Amino acid sequence: MILGCHVSMKAPDYLEGSIREALSYGANACMIYTGPPSNSKRVDVEKLKIEQAKALMKENDFQMDRVIVHAPYIINIANTIKEDTFEFGVTFLKEELKRVSTIGASILVLHPGSHVNAGKEKGLDSIIKGLNSVLDSDDSNVVIALETMAGKGSECGSSFEELQYILSHIHKRDRVGICLDTCHIHDAGYDVSNIDSILDELDNQIGLESLKVLHINDSKNKIGAHKDRHENIGKGYIGFDALHTIVHHPRLSSIVKILETPYIEGKAPYKEEILKLKEID
Repeated sequence: MILGCHVSMKAPDYLEGSIREALSYGANACMIYTGPPSNSKRVDVEKLKIEQAKALMKENDFQMDRVIVHAPYIINIANTIKEDTFEFGVTFLKEELKRVSTIGASILVLHPGSHVNAGKEKGLDSIIKGLNSVLDSDDSNVVIALETMAGKGSECGSSFEELQYILSHIHKRDRVGICLDTCHIHDAGYDVSNIDSILDELDNQIGLESLKVLHINDSKNKIGAHKDRHENIGKGYIGFDALHTIVHHPRLSSIVKILETPYIEGKAPYKEEILKLKEID
């Protein structure tokens, strides 16, 4: 099972510290941000202790393709209202792909964006325009995994149909995939307890080979709430059994699975949640 969690990447140990933190939870995968998720401040990649991290990974059979990078929330290439926001998103996404490639990771998770009340059609077409602009000038092998969204506000990408529309218009189709978030699809109206039905629909709409990452989260909300509020494993409306089934599902065995559940009393719950999810009935 490839199961990990979101970990921090901060001074002074940066990526080496991220891997050490993941290992302390019993994880064999992790997800990082290359800097603060809410702003564009970034440390030079030369300072991220990449080689030290790789040495630690080699000692612990922790493969680089299990390090997932998440793009910052400030990128919104669905925005057609403010041209500066779109242009910033394209420019920063290009730079982020270079950072991911330098680190040695191969997947960058990206929120598709919000149309800011301009309408879904304009938002989706803007995402396509932005992704093509980014990828047409990038020759790395990093795949952008568009995250399934809960559908709150003017978010794009809360249905497989919307994601399929985006992917079908990408010039470099093999460079864009999907990150499926269990909390988000639950909040968007999908019944996570019927994972086979969801995987069949995803396969028919997009192709299961496009699924690159899974975010394993419970939800504080009832199905279809469109709110996006993560809950700890087994404490929410999705429930432990459904999430346990997903992480053990044979059709998903090769997919990296990442926990993004809330801290409990200031402490990361990942060690306990990973241990519990790994249990075999």
